[in-house]
Amino acid sequence: MNERREVRILPRGRVAKWSKEQIDRLSTPELRTLLENAKRLKEPEVAALCNELLDARPRGHPQPRRNRHAPKASSLVTRGKAFESHGVIPRNRIWSRGGVRTDGAVLLTVRADEVQKTGGSESYLLWAPNVDDSRPWSDTPGGKERLEHCRLALERGAAEGLLLYGKADRVDPKTVLKLRVEKRGDEYWATCVPEERVTVITYE
Repeated sequence: MNERREVRILPRGRVAKWSKEQIDRLSTPELRTLLENAKRLKEPEVAALCNELLDARPRGHPQPRRNRHAPKASSLVTRGKAFESHGVIPRNRIWSRGGVRTDGAVLLTVRADEVQKTGGSESYLLWAPNVDDSRPWSDTPGGKERLEHCRLALERGAAEGLLLYGKADRVDPKTVLKLRVEKRGDEYWATCVPEERVTVITYE
């Protein structure tokens, strides 16, 4: 019980110090709680470990509510497989949220549930600075890599996007967004028109 209570009240920064062995000793409910804390505290490395361990456990993930706009769960894959299917080798399998193909195209993942719809277009916040510890993820290796990709996409004038679904960060590998990346102040945003989503033949 004490261990479970500690998982729930971990202060910011403490969760990053958990090892895979410590996490694996937690019960499934405690592991789910740690996953929620890791996401809330912007600790993608720990969240990825939690997801990896939950994937290996029977009924590790609770049955998600069905989003009628989301693709079927059977068609979703891990980020690693999605990157591979589009010819991208991520810098790190845990914290990379994008990559660059050999042709120079920037591929980014964006969360489907974080879309902001305005005037017939969809916008996604790609990166924002960590002001007053408001976005600690931006200072992590994954956040710094995302900033590099944003700058590169801004120079190119465009990028491609893959949508992330659910708490397990599963990806729809066959639907690609045509993204226009722009800088708004110190923030980087991606905008697309829903009708410009295309289904592609992925790399084998």
